[in-house]
Amino acid sequence: EGGELFDRILARGHYTERAAAAVARTVVEVVQLCHAHGVIHRDLKPENFLFANDKESSPLKAIDFGLSIFFKPGDRFSEMVGSPYYMAPEVFKRNYGPE
Repeated sequence: EGGELFDRILARGHYTERAAAAVARTVVEVVQLCHAHGVIHRDLKPENFLFANDKESSPLKAIDFGLSIFFKPGDRFSEMVGSPYYMAPEVFKRNYGPE
């Protein structure tokens, strides 16, 4: 109903530092929650975050866990998965984990 974070960024043109910090905080909280439950998303990008509604104060929700995997502490992964423009260098090096 509220649309993708990507579309909202394009529509706004820019974010204030405060608004950008709020979005970044939410993304980091999602990653932290996933990792606390032993899950690596592996495809974090603005298109995979949806707003619940059109309001500026709308909650932001993570979607598309199709590439996600469960992990145990110390696990390392080598599969190159995700969206290339958003991949971390560690994924390209084929040596990554939940850090």
